[in-house]
Amino acid sequence: MSNNAFLTDWGLTLMVFLPLAGALVMLLVPKEDESLHKGLALLASLLAAGVGIAVFADFDYGATDTLQFVRNDSWIDVINSRYFLGIDGLAVPLIALTLLIVPLCIVYSWNHLPEPRNAKAFLILILVLHTGMLGTFVAQDLILFFVFFEVVLLPMYFLIGVWGGEERQYASIKFFLFTLFGSALMIVSFLALYFVAGGETFAIPELAERIADPAGFGIDSVPLATQVLIFGGMFMGFGIKVPMFPFHTWLPDAHTEAPTVGSVILAAILLKLGTYGFVRVALPILPEAAVEWAPYIGALAVVGIIYGALACLAQTDMKRLIAFSSVSHMGFTMLGIATLTDFGLNAAVMGMVAHGLITGMLFFLAGSVKERYHTLDIKRLGGILVKAPRMGWVLGFTAMASLGLPGLAGFWGEFPAILSTYQPGAGLSEELFRVYMVVAAVGTVFAAGYLLWLYQRTAFGTPTDEFTDDDIADVTVPEWIAWTPMLVLILAIGVYPNLVFRVTDGQLTSVAQMVASAVGG
Repeated sequence: MSNNAFLTDWGLTLMVFLPLAGALVMLLVPKEDESLHKGLALLASLLAAGVGIAVFADFDYGATDTLQFVRNDSWIDVINSRYFLGIDGLAVPLIALTLLIVPLCIVYSWNHLPEPRNAKAFLILILVLHTGMLGTFVAQDLILFFVFFEVVLLPMYFLIGVWGGEERQYASIKFFLFTLFGSALMIVSFLALYFVAGGETFAIPELAERIADPAGFGIDSVPLATQVLIFGGMFMGFGIKVPMFPFHTWLPDAHTEAPTVGSVILAAILLKLGTYGFVRVALPILPEAAVEWAPYIGALAVVGIIYGALACLAQTDMKRLIAFSSVSHMGFTMLGIATLTDFGLNAAVMGMVAHGLITGMLFFLAGSVKERYHTLDIKRLGGILVKAPRMGWVLGFTAMASLGLPGLAGFWGEFPAILSTYQPGAGLSEELFRVYMVVAAVGTVFAAGYLLWLYQRTAFGTPTDEFTDDDIADVTVPEWIAWTPMLVLILAIGVYPNLVFRVTDGQLTSVAQMVASAVGG
């Protein structure tokens, strides 16, 4: 446990709210001073990262299944909601991913600010997003979790609606309505949990204890049918955020129309709020209901894997293809969660981290290609290796990581998820999940198909006639600064996956054991 009293009391609060403080300072600076706004935004994100590094350095990696740096203070007494923060092995890699991606997005924006520019508003929205994402990963109270979960909604709506492409208004409204509908069901489920557990607390750890041992808290046992219904509301809220098939339809439009860093943040972190919610909230509190829902979650996951891959093969726009690949890749994450085993849950969290790095990198590349070629129409691109060889090689490296090449992070996001379905958790049908395993394995073949097809069409050959005489710039210094940490991590995690697994295993084993004990496994 932490030996630093200041970090224990204030570390997580500082980490979460420093970006918001930076946004408040930027409100006082005239919007014409673009360079100062960029510097302030980068400074705020780096200060949050610095506090995060101090917290990670003081984190007890021998007790990753225990909440650490806990802050539990009075907040909204009238509904028994508390300012309850804490992190464990599940939260650490996702917080680290967030603290990495946001500063890199700000660096990338240094000379890639989308029209209609306005660095002040653009960067303030990113910092508010930063606070919302970090807060979601540290919140241990359902109302606090919901507040942070919803904070990210409006900034992303405006990023897409103001700085997006031609269809930005349609995409932003669709994103907003889908996620708002899911959130409405989610808050109803949270309120239902509160009342069936005695109406005394919204604390996630205590709710799990109360429903597992109702007699010990002087409340009635919650009927399984009620648990299944409550889980269904959370399934909709989190499933839309992931997004799972068939709730995915907002994602390709949002990704396609969003500015580059908006797509990067959406792919790298925002989608993970949904999968994180399943593992943090739904499984520990309602393990019996999770067993009832798991076959359906697994079925939707494998449908999403195949559907997303086939949709990729039909795309003509590079960015839209990458967007549909997220539907397929997040299917592997949800398949790992559906197994309800420690192996599957570890695979799922690894999939979150790997997808965040790899697909975030692909969206960075798509943005840079669009800036240079003024199009993402695949048939109009070609010969990137001739015109911008360094960018072509980076695209090839990232595409290989995305298709799951061994030695790169994408492999550890897909292969263990498939393998985990061979022996699912107690109460689940082995035969059914082995069918899911075969279908998911076929999905990896399709992934290789659409990614190699994309790379061949865009990077190989000679430039098309309209770009033959154009001088296409290769990777610039801000792009190298933004991309290098992600490329290094993709390789490092691929070679040594224990960078993630050794942090997550303790907590995820505890979650799997809670589910198994609830069904007598």
